[in-house]
Amino acid sequence: MADVIVPDPVTRDVLAIFERARSRLFERLEDLTDAEYHWEPVSDCISIRPGDDGVFRVATLFPESSPEAPDPITTIAWRIWHIGSLCLRGYVIHFFEDAPGFGDRHEWPGTAEEGVQALAEDWEHFISRIAALGDKRLLAPIGLGPGGWADETYLKLALHALVEVTHHGGEIGLLRDLYLREHV
Repeated sequence: MADVIVPDPVTRDVLAIFERARSRLFERLEDLTDAEYHWEPVSDCISIRPGDDGVFRVATLFPESSPEAPDPITTIAWRIWHIGSLCLRGYVIHFFEDAPGFGDRHEWPGTAEEGVQALAEDWEHFISRIAALGDKRLLAPIGLGPGGWADETYLKLALHALVEVTHHGGEIGLLRDLYLREHV
């Protein structure tokens, strides 16, 4: 997507920022091993796990905090699923009329390589739709979607996606750093 020329300045700037976030995230994901992908630094980690049928699925969509317990910890696999399937893919499904059939969004690849590839595909689906909007549509109300989003702009949706990417991307980087130091 980095080589796409977009004449509209707001769209161009949004895409440039997304490209910077993509570059940094995928750089951190280089050479991710299956062991890191599934590493559970605490005993009650939330992750993706294989079911009886061997298909990996996410068990907990939104880990809940409570005043009596520390916030839940999720694995790198869960965070990659969250960015890719729940956020980027979910936004394409809910906010764009030309969404392809994605199948079960709770299913996710069980290997690091396939998980990163699925994230890259979800990223491309989302960014290509943002790029196609142009400034006029980017700044207009979406007109569809759940939870009151119909009155919001695609720019707000894009910025919300960017928050999710950077927030969980930073957590992925930290988990990788901790994993590499676990046995040092």
